[in-house]
Amino acid sequence: MKQVIHRKLSSNILRLSLIILIAFSSSLSAQEGDPAAGKALFNTNCASCHKMDKKMTGPALRNVEARLAEDEGLDREWLYSWIKNSAGMVKSGDAYANKIYAEYKGVAMTAFPQLSNADIDNILAYTAVDPCVSNPKPGCPGYVPPPGGEATSSGDGDGASNNLILGALALLFALLAGALVLVNRTLRSFAQEKGVQLNEAPKGTPIWKAFVQNQFLVLVTAIFLLLASGYFVYGYFMQVGVNQGYEPVQEIHFSHRIHAGDNGVDCKYCHSSARVSKTSGIPSLNVCMNCHKSISEVADATATVEHSKDFYDGEIKKLYAAVGWDDANQEYTGETKPVKWTRIHNLPDFAYFNHSQHVSVAGVECQTCHGPIEEMEIVSQHAPLTMGWCINCHRETNVKVKDNAYYSKIHEQLAKKYGDLDQIKAAQMGGLECGKCHY
Repeated sequence: MKQVIHRKLSSNILRLSLIILIAFSSSLSAQEGDPAAGKALFNTNCASCHKMDKKMTGPALRNVEARLAEDEGLDREWLYSWIKNSAGMVKSGDAYANKIYAEYKGVAMTAFPQLSNADIDNILAYTAVDPCVSNPKPGCPGYVPPPGGEATSSGDGDGASNNLILGALALLFALLAGALVLVNRTLRSFAQEKGVQLNEAPKGTPIWKAFVQNQFLVLVTAIFLLLASGYFVYGYFMQVGVNQGYEPVQEIHFSHRIHAGDNGVDCKYCHSSARVSKTSGIPSLNVCMNCHKSISEVADATATVEHSKDFYDGEIKKLYAAVGWDDANQEYTGETKPVKWTRIHNLPDFAYFNHSQHVSVAGVECQTCHGPIEEMEIVSQHAPLTMGWCINCHRETNVKVKDNAYYSKIHEQLAKKYGDLDQIKAAQMGGLECGKCHY
């Protein structure tokens, strides 16, 4: 009897061992996957709707497999089915699929039937990577902040070089003054040796009186002061209305260096009216939200000496407050407030300028007038935008006439009048006529 019990017990232990072994092997297979390949697949297929650590259009995906297994009792096979055909899972009545569908207000997840099980394994392996390993941040064990003293030291170097230049100039002027004193003494000694009588004011005469008695010196000084004052008055009045270098601080900081430079966003994506309108227009905040629904923080590498990562993230929060966007729940609250942008480029009312004619017809690059906008952290007025500046451009710039539909009706007339169409200047086509820009 005991022997039978022993046999049954041994059989049960064997079965239990096999179950544990199978479960262990399946858990090992569940951990298979290449995180590096998964990162590429995640960025291509998932990143537009999902983030790793916060809700976006879809739920956060950090450790999604482990969380679903622990909270909902779902395995990897369920994830295979959901990723490849989420709509089918909802229609089938799957409880958790319908829960997610309802939670995100009926926004269906895009199906990815092209992804193999191995691809999904790689993505899941990437989502399971410790964030402190994939992207070390402050608070992570052993975090070492990147060196940030290079730019500061370069700034100190600039100050030191300026002080060195000023010191050299002061020394030069001191040497020049000393040389003049020596020349004066030498000439006086030479005059005494030759018996030359110097016409000097009596000793004890005040300097101002000696200056007034010297009519030639008074005349030269008066002429110099008149010319200098005329020069400075003319320069002052010529700068009225010229705001070159104007660099106002905006209510929400917008870095053209990050957007147009680092990320290569085309100027006309935001300033779309520049193609078809007189003005380039101020982009609406909805244009900003096309990207910033998904981008709520900047990369660590974006930070500069002037502005930290926290600064940029704070400016994005200002944008959310202005449009009434609840980033946590990924929805609009309806509570908006206007942003008071400060205009930078502003022509006088009597001057006419059409962006579309220059951008769409002439093909002028934005940088021609606005400078290296893709390098500007804070936008400033690059060009003087004076009449002389515009006229010089019209005199020097060749008009793109060939293969340009805008000039198709007058190609032959222009060819007869000017010959080489590639060398026609804007000035030759009426670009200097007063009525073209003043009305």
